[in-house]
Amino acid sequence: MADPLLMLFCADPLSPARVDEHFAGQAAAVREMGGQVALIDHDALLRGEAGAAVRRVPRDSGPWWYRGWMIPGPAYADLAQALHGRGATLRVAPRRYRLAHELPGWYPTFHEVTPESDWTAWTPGEVPSPEFVAPMAGTVGPGPAVVKDYVKSRKHEWHEACFIPDTTDLVHATAVVARMVELQQESLAGGIVLRRFESYRQHDGRTAEARVWWVDGAAAMVTAHPDTPATIVEPDLTFIAPLVAALSCPFVTTDLAQRDDGVWRVVEVGDGQVSDIPPNTDMTPLFTMLAAPSTIDLPPRCPNCDAVGVPLLYGLPTPEAHAAAEGGELLLAGCLVAEDAPLWRCGHGHEWPGGEAQHSAHIGAILMDYEPA
Repeated sequence: MADPLLMLFCADPLSPARVDEHFAGQAAAVREMGGQVALIDHDALLRGEAGAAVRRVPRDSGPWWYRGWMIPGPAYADLAQALHGRGATLRVAPRRYRLAHELPGWYPTFHEVTPESDWTAWTPGEVPSPEFVAPMAGTVGPGPAVVKDYVKSRKHEWHEACFIPDTTDLVHATAVVARMVELQQESLAGGIVLRRFESYRQHDGRTAEARVWWVDGAAAMVTAHPDTPATIVEPDLTFIAPLVAALSCPFVTTDLAQRDDGVWRVVEVGDGQVSDIPPNTDMTPLFTMLAAPSTIDLPPRCPNCDAVGVPLLYGLPTPEAHAAAEGGELLLAGCLVAEDAPLWRCGHGHEWPGGEAQHSAHIGAILMDYEPA
């Protein structure tokens, strides 16, 4: 019998024992198909209180999918670590979350089918100057462009903080970039992105986009974009399916639109856990695929208590020591891993020998999943 679908949702800020109203229908769908729902406190997580955020998640449970509001990359890593402290884990590891969620993660894979882009890391509140904007403008090339952070744009302030009519007008381009940074305030995600503007086919004055939901590289369903829920588009997926598979992320969305010349383009890529969906969408096809065993390797479980294990590095017997060490790769709770790690450890401190047959299949995936914070 297959394991039930396990899904974390954001709690309602005013009724912490209930699912946030925006996701209540999805939580009901999970329960109807025999799955299990647990709640996290999204506000507490963003305040840096990850332990408090996961206090309602059952101990020694998982692995969990997350469906909820966007989480900044560092906070998502905090969530993973806090869950590990309870003997639980996420189906999407922190590095893979950022690969799909942030443009610098996914752009190298999709660069041939998405507008030319360049980016730079940026500190919220710092005012950009033309000297910083010029190299990005040079990469994107002359003509119109749009500016955003690593995750989202200010498209509702289109002329003020998103659209640049001509990148060669460096003074105006810098003013638009600076306004975007100003409006994003502390929520600026990662840095500044400049993307060449492309004109797409329209429906009722809005770009006609399709949102495609992918699980382990396979298309689970195609929906309207939540900004245009009444616009149904049937995209060609043949050009993008190999690229989604190459990204090697468990749960991905791609927003597709046809350029004015008829060519299908990738407008945006996202982590499926934090991608919105039009109201009243039938989630059955997606949740059925999420309930299936992942084709992406997961760490083994403790033979004593069934909690998720992490591989240990010689001479660093505790997650705290691993987190403090330099070099290597960050693992579930801040642990480091070596390919010759002889032991696995769970959150309760149980250790057991790995052996090549047990962990060799996981090492490559784990090294892909985690990087130093």
